[in-house]
Amino acid sequence: MNPVKKVSRLEGIKERSQFLREPVATELAQDTTHFSEDGIQILKFHGSYQQDNRDNRVKGQEKDYRMMLRTRNPGGLVSPEMYLTLDELSDKYGYSNIRATTRQAFQLHGILKKNLKATMASIIRSMGSTLGACGDLNRNVMAVPAPFKDKPEYVYARDYANRIADLLTPQTPAYYEIWLDGEKAVTGEEHPDVVAARQSNGNGTTFQDSVEPIYGTHYMPRKFKCSVTVPGDNSVDAYTQDVTLVVIVDENKELLGFNVLAGGGMGRTHNKEETFARIADEIGYVDKEDVYDLVKAIVATQRDYGDRVQRRHARMKYLINDWGVEKFRAKVEEYFGKSLQPFKPLPEWKFYDYLGWYEQGDGNLFLGVHIENGRIYDNGAFKIKSALKEIELRYRLPIRLTSNQSLLLTEINPADKDEIDRILTSNGIEADNQINLLHRYAMACPALPTCGLAVTESERAMPTVLDRIQALLNKLGLKKEHFVIRMTGCPNGCARPYMAELGFVGSAPNSYQLWLGGSPNQTRLAQPYMQKMNIDDLESTLEPMFAFFKKGRQSGESFGDFCDRLGFDAIRNFAESYVPAKKASGRRKHRVGVSGEVYLQLKEAAATKGMSMAQIAEDAIATYLNNQSN
Repeated sequence: MNPVKKVSRLEGIKERSQFLREPVATELAQDTTHFSEDGIQILKFHGSYQQDNRDNRVKGQEKDYRMMLRTRNPGGLVSPEMYLTLDELSDKYGYSNIRATTRQAFQLHGILKKNLKATMASIIRSMGSTLGACGDLNRNVMAVPAPFKDKPEYVYARDYANRIADLLTPQTPAYYEIWLDGEKAVTGEEHPDVVAARQSNGNGTTFQDSVEPIYGTHYMPRKFKCSVTVPGDNSVDAYTQDVTLVVIVDENKELLGFNVLAGGGMGRTHNKEETFARIADEIGYVDKEDVYDLVKAIVATQRDYGDRVQRRHARMKYLINDWGVEKFRAKVEEYFGKSLQPFKPLPEWKFYDYLGWYEQGDGNLFLGVHIENGRIYDNGAFKIKSALKEIELRYRLPIRLTSNQSLLLTEINPADKDEIDRILTSNGIEADNQINLLHRYAMACPALPTCGLAVTESERAMPTVLDRIQALLNKLGLKKEHFVIRMTGCPNGCARPYMAELGFVGSAPNSYQLWLGGSPNQTRLAQPYMQKMNIDDLESTLEPMFAFFKKGRQSGESFGDFCDRLGFDAIRNFAESYVPAKKASGRRKHRVGVSGEVYLQLKEAAATKGMSMAQIAEDAIATYLNNQSN
């Protein structure tokens, strides 16, 4: 705690919380619709955010308060029992949908305060957890999702994601006291090395005789994010994490240790230049015997020297940026008690989404299923929620969530492959080779109406935005072109738009910052190209860029690499002199009738998305015709 500057108000809330008990325990028992501001802050550590449905706001009336719950499942592993519990809870207490996050977790939205305890208890009793899914501590530890059994490096990555998650799990009994009335939860047994590492003080990395030996009374200055992956596989967005461990094996595939990246982070604030997205630096290499001590040393460095005065400046990326990598490494080595070894060479990174069918390497299969924007729900002929429920009830398959908001059904008997395909197809789910590639590689955060930070749409707007971009590419003769597109409703960057080739960041109602130049393998930051683009100006803004890309790209060059190579001045200069391709004659002169029910849906969609009904109809028809011709 900084003895000179006044620390942020949240530090006092954490100190008074009695290790995350109060005021949550007291307020949970009160017959109210929502928690106090102090209660909201501590509730986050338990894995829940208080929100309200902003579509239901009425002036002069109380907000429609609802709770969002986020699960904690290292490496994205979700048991069939846990998934079926979430499916049931979403119908019983929530909005009848489940959302897969960009950190390999699930979220439930729409939980009333009076149902929060029952929902939490059901999750915990199904061998799940929400502890530490939010708040100022280590969040869900990500891992490369592919469940290969014949590739030892992948097995190590999954194992160590679990172990690091256990090491950094809060030790307070408050979680089970509050949500299970003190009942002892059935949990998996921790690795003995993890137990020993948590209690070992080393060089000041832990607090002796504390309820929280690693975190202490005040926990972390801000959220802390970790991942574990293997060389060359960037399915975890490795450079966006506070800490990423990269498995290093010898020629016999025996584990030697880990390369360490540190200092990534996406969150920023509009018009606050002191806040920025940052990619992680190469810190060094550590032998496997020392990995827990090194992780503790990094955590202790951020815990003790991270900014507890200005929360906007509290993430570890700012500490490394302010100090420089050398000073940061030196402080980590003080806690670690030895020098880090040099970072070992790695192959080029590639992004894998793992959609489609794969062999696990043990005779079983796994199937990657695309979940657009992570939303699992039923809508007309598209019934992903029903399909997954039927599959889980029949086959009880473990699930691995991906960092791209999709999921892998694992441990599939080859004899069941055709029937699983049939279930998915009959419920309107496309096979991996049928998915539009812009949609396949895109991500969007939930934003409106549930997120209190959103300033504009994201998830609800993204499918239409992608279809409009596809229509524009088709118009320019770039029909088969695709690139990474990400959208968020605010600058916090939950869908990691600052790593996209084309990123949309909400800046005002119906308006977005435009970011360009990220790499297809997510190893290079994009840069801000335009501060505010109204969504109605999408085509007029993007058409010159795509035309320039078509004209000036090198062989095989991606859109993000092209923007990074040419620079924004060249793009702007081309756009200023660009004459748009001639529109087809007779635009909107011909009438097409629709039924009354479709008309009402079209009218509602137009109001929600801030678009004309004619534009939505024309885009939808153009997309349908393009798909028919593919």
